[in-house]
Amino acid sequence: MDIGLKIKNLRNYLNLTQEELADRCELSKGFISQLEHNKVSPSIDNLEMILEVLGISISDFFKEEENENIIYSYNEQNDKICDKYIKTWLIPVSQKKMMEPILVELDIGAVTEFDAPHVGEEFGYVVEGEIEVVYGNNKYVCKTGDSFYFESKYEHHLINISKNKSKVIWVSCPPTF
Repeated sequence: MDIGLKIKNLRNYLNLTQEELADRCELSKGFISQLEHNKVSPSIDNLEMILEVLGISISDFFKEEENENIIYSYNEQNDKICDKYIKTWLIPVSQKKMMEPILVELDIGAVTEFDAPHVGEEFGYVVEGEIEVVYGNNKYVCKTGDSFYFESKYEHHLINISKNKSKVIWVSCPPTF
């Protein structure tokens, strides 16, 4: 286990500088720097103090990290065929994650189901075609290469206004699809 790297990653995750971590632990910035570069080893007392500031217990710190799958193949994706469009869940376990990316392929004139207002945010990127984003009482046109982003506080859906099929990467946070 690379103790220095793990401490550095936790510090960065908390947006702390080496100096801020050192001040909170009553250590020197130089010591934190050397620790993160594995040039010194901390005493048990120093390690306990550092981990307390970083908000992690010693037992959790030394737990081996699970080898989490971060790559998902095409074969793992799930499709839902709707009226004139297909939704493909790009990450099969996304309902358990903070974001839910899907690929929406809309036939000519297709309209996605209306999504009711909910807590969260939506992001979309038009891979191909031209769509209309209906957000509350407003309508916005997005062409290939355009993107949209909004809070999900109004009813929303997509309409393919292209003369061909349109494809959109749509990410909902938290998952709602």
